[in-house]
Amino acid sequence: MLDSQNLLFGKRKYLFGWILLLISVTCVAFSMTGSDDFVIARREVLLRRIGHEILLQSGDSTSRVLPVKKIAENEYQISFENELTFLPDSLVNTTRRLLGKDRLTSDYVVNVLKCGNSSVAYGYAISENKKDDVVACIGRRQPKACYLINIKFKPAGISIAKNGYLLGSLPFLAFVGFLFFRSVKSRGVLTKGQHIDDPDLFTLGSVLFDAKNRKLLINGKTIDLTATEARVLHIFAMSPNQTIERSRLQKEIWEDEGVIVGRSLDMFISKLRKKLELDSNTRIVVIRGKGYKLETS
Repeated sequence: MLDSQNLLFGKRKYLFGWILLLISVTCVAFSMTGSDDFVIARREVLLRRIGHEILLQSGDSTSRVLPVKKIAENEYQISFENELTFLPDSLVNTTRRLLGKDRLTSDYVVNVLKCGNSSVAYGYAISENKKDDVVACIGRRQPKACYLINIKFKPAGISIAKNGYLLGSLPFLAFVGFLFFRSVKSRGVLTKGQHIDDPDLFTLGSVLFDAKNRKLLINGKTIDLTATEARVLHIFAMSPNQTIERSRLQKEIWEDEGVIVGRSLDMFISKLRKKLELDSNTRIVVIRGKGYKLETS
């Protein structure tokens, strides 16, 4: 009798698990279209942001990025109002940083075309596996001209067009999922993968600040920073256009070393100001009686 009850309980638990998983997969299938539409719209915003940053790095803070065009199923084109120049290193880093925020993006190919004859001025390929990246000719600044940037994405694993196939496969998926659920139940809770953006790159006006490598890229010129200069600028970069108290700067920079020298901060602020002079839209100003502010447009 006890064995029969255990068997019945086991069957009920199996049926409940199967139904629960079936409902979950069905909900995912019906919500996929709206989710993908939103992600694709967000991707187009990221592409405009890429164009915006390329213009700033070229020293142009006034002309427009023209509307992004979808020229094929998974290919987009960024165009500009005026001519520009670009540094391949900056273009590669900018696309990596911004497209890293697109959850549908894994692999993509970038081709920079000349407007007149559509010849390829520069190109590279980025893969989910960094070992498969194809990036060449970095460090060679391209001449000022009219350029178009074409970005072709690798198709996502499950597209909107495949929703019908997904719905038709629900029973099989539910059964396999339930078996998988039972097999991993004893292993505990799995940790969700965390998407990691690059926390060491900051765009300040037309300045690209690489906190990790202690470098500034301004209008195509690379400027090295000392360790302390980078630490001071990092505090400002985390809170642009906000007043940072003098006492906070001194505490975060020098307190760990056991010595706080009053005039040291002024010296490093002065050095940073000189290094930021190449960008008229980014500057460190004194807020009397309070501290300093990094003003950037």
